[in-house]
Amino acid sequence: MSLQYLSGFGNEFASEALPGALPVGRNSPQRCPYGLYAEQLSGTAFTAPRHQNRRSWLYRIRPSAMHGAFEPLPEGAFHNVFGDGPVSPEQMRWNPLPMPAAPTDFLAGLYTMAGNGGPGTGAGIGVHLYAANRSMQGRYFYDADGELLVVPQQGRLMIRTEFGVLEVEPQEIALIPRGIRFAVDLPDGEARGYVCENLGAHLRLPDLGPIGSNGLANPRDFLAPVAAWEDIEGDFELVAKFDGRLWRAPIGHSPLDVVAWHGNHVPCKYDLRRFNTIGSISFDHPDPSIFLVLTSPSDTPGVGNMDFVIFPPRILAMEDTFRPPWFHRNVAGEFMGLVHGAYDAKAEGFVPGGASLHNSFSGHGPDAETFEKASAADTSKPHYLRDTMAFMFESRALLRPTAQAVAAPHRQRQYAACWAGLKKHFDPTRR
Repeated sequence: MSLQYLSGFGNEFASEALPGALPVGRNSPQRCPYGLYAEQLSGTAFTAPRHQNRRSWLYRIRPSAMHGAFEPLPEGAFHNVFGDGPVSPEQMRWNPLPMPAAPTDFLAGLYTMAGNGGPGTGAGIGVHLYAANRSMQGRYFYDADGELLVVPQQGRLMIRTEFGVLEVEPQEIALIPRGIRFAVDLPDGEARGYVCENLGAHLRLPDLGPIGSNGLANPRDFLAPVAAWEDIEGDFELVAKFDGRLWRAPIGHSPLDVVAWHGNHVPCKYDLRRFNTIGSISFDHPDPSIFLVLTSPSDTPGVGNMDFVIFPPRILAMEDTFRPPWFHRNVAGEFMGLVHGAYDAKAEGFVPGGASLHNSFSGHGPDAETFEKASAADTSKPHYLRDTMAFMFESRALLRPTAQAVAAPHRQRQYAACWAGLKKHFDPTRR
């Protein structure tokens, strides 16, 4: 199936799968074309400033209120239970989440690693991994708590939403706003990746500042789906994430029954390989802020509730300098993942599908092997970083690892040993 998309980020889009399905000149006429129901989906308060206001109008076969009573789902691995006890400052790293042995769809395959804040605070994030081997069959999902930033690492995702279909492959991302219902198919049979659940302000493109009018992610490269409805009846399940927990309700039809829509509260996808990477041409490795793709602002200017940063292929041309990322302590919590290739600050142990957590002021940086190689490298020649794509979910607040992540069998409990081989080079008699 060849999918079509609408180009732009935060645009006021309009799409109809049948000619004339969109009412003309009004949002909710007395009778909608084709016998459809009009429904407004508000992603922000009605009175939010125009440049921040998010809403869409959907023209659907049945209103979204048509479903049975909700009941709690049994406690699983996907939640917002970040705990309130002490958090160790220890650096943590994990191997990839193992593929499940039993049939497991995208929703059942979500595994919460860390987070902060919560649905009731209007701030914070949840960091999750997923590993799945079956398409979602007969059930649909929406997250009332936050928007979902999906980062596939292995296997494509066919995300069927109320607005249409997104096909997302590794090195692409998908952004699904709060409240939008969807289901995930697995064209390749298995899939693994990362999800950041943003509980705060909507993700947006960062201001460019001194960079100027061009650079980083271009708005036109974000792609929204076109209308494509499902008219299916049966015994289905609607799953909601609400107040940090999962709930389910029976539903007698597919909720993806939207024939036409318009608005700006819309899912989209983006190809990370189209990011316009900016590098240093003089000295010193730049701060990761020049690799910022999307940001969720906080109440403090310049400080993100969540920043999504990538480390893509690039050229390191600085002379007489230490080229990999330097040793570092940061006020923010940093959760890193690796989609493809190798990360230039970690020669061993950090593999595609794996993850690391460096919390507030916990020291981190190149491992011993990387440091020694970088210290002796020929800096008269450019260094090309090819075939790589790492990323970071960064939050201004402490990221609290979940109990299951701390105790997980795939956690690397000797992670800190990667710095144990760093040698003492200090000699007060030599400059």
